Amino acid sequence: MKQTTSVLLFLLFILPASTSAKEPPPRTSLSQGKDGWMKSTRAYAVLKRQGVEMTVVTNQAVDDEQLPDHRAGYSGIAQLRHSHRQSNLFVPNYAGINYEHIHDGTTQSRDVLFEPRRAPMELRLINKHCVDLYQPPTPHFQLESCLRYELLPAGIVQMTLECIARKDTFSNGYIGLFWASYIHQPESLDIHFPGWPNIGDRIKETQLPPPTMIRGVTSEHGLKATHRSLQDRRQLEHDKDFPLSLVFGHSDHRYSDPWYYGVSNGMGFAQIFRRSDNIRITQSPSGGGQGNPAWDFQFIVDNYQVGKRYQMVMRIVYQPIEPRTKFLETVRSHYQALQTLK
Repeated sequence: MKQTTSVLLFLLFILPASTSAKEPPPRTSLSQGKDGWMKSTRAYAVLKRQGVEMTVVTNQAVDDEQLPDHRAGYSGIAQLRHSHRQSNLFVPNYAGINYEHIHDGTTQSRDVLFEPRRAPMELRLINKHCVDLYQPPTPHFQLESCLRYELLPAGIVQMTLECIARKDTFSNGYIGLFWASYIHQPESLDIHFPGWPNIGDRIKETQLPPPTMIRGVTSEHGLKATHRSLQDRRQLEHDKDFPLSLVFGHSDHRYSDPWYYGVSNGMGFAQIFRRSDNIRITQSPSGGGQGNPAWDFQFIVDNYQVGKRYQMVMRIVYQPIEPRTKFLETVRSHYQALQTLK
């Protein structure tokens, strides 16, 4: 008996600790296995529910009646429509919630920084309201990922990311991921989120007044473009000539709760996140071309481990903006619901 106990103690010391116990519940086909889905023969799928229609597409080019002249590289939601607005929210040929960048803060070629656009993707059909975009380990960073796009009841969109670093390729110890939404000619380029204006890194939480709604404005691409949470003190190492100006172009605003919205042709488009995912809100006045802002976000995995599965979950509310109190009530209710997802 003593010998058996000694062997067990020895194994506890020499074997690496399992990361699976600390991993989140499985929420995409990356973690749920090979059952329960079918590989699509097309590059896109159309999902409809309670007045909302979204077309989810891989990063392949498409040119047919559903997606005329859709450009290669723009995966995600190619079209988002509502019974109150039949035209597409997003810039034609582009996409929203577009998986755009993988980075580690080091200066790389465009082919590397835009790996999500270039590495092959697979569309997996889960059910009539749900699909996955699976991407095998990318050529440079060797990041394997799966994005689940789902239409929930009431036409709410939920997107879930799961990713695994298959090799130790991220030089600064973190995984930087970036999503872009290219909005087609909205009446305002600006966004709105709860927080504190113009406090920058001079944070003294005990002295702050209650948060208010901030109108996020940026005059040019990359200038004061990224809004962090009050608790986000991360100083991510990066090269001085790192070419993606949006990523580290920090504003002086701080958000209190991780959600924000913009307005386009009478519709409110809100992006809502879990507090635990510690996302960064990013905007550009011209990311999709003149008059077409990009309403973006970033997810950063700190101190990543090779082989460990990481997860991020967000929701979209796309509804008429008026009455605004009703729209904001819906946004806040889904914000609260997301906080219960562990």
